[in-house]
Amino acid sequence: MLDVGREGIDDEDQLRLATSLGRAIYSLNTRHFARLRSEFLARGEAHAGIIVIPRQRYSTGEKIRRLQELLTSTETKDLRNSLHFL
Repeated sequence: MLDVGREGIDDEDQLRLATSLGRAIYSLNTRHFARLRSEFLARGEAHAGIIVIPRQRYSTGEKIRRLQELLTSTETKDLRNSLHFL
């Protein structure tokens, strides 16, 4: 989360920070964030949403298009505690 000066912290803390700011998190690390979501839910810990896409599957432009499509078609409340694969 470069915009809030938190680059370099681990993914779990990034997810907590994003949640505290009311933001979903977007990552190319599909396996790790899928596991983190399971761990959060098992502990009863909420998150603001996780959006993942496999690193090599699409061009950067296609990743942006898919992310924009998801965000324009999904309400913020529907992202909460969800995991979206693009």
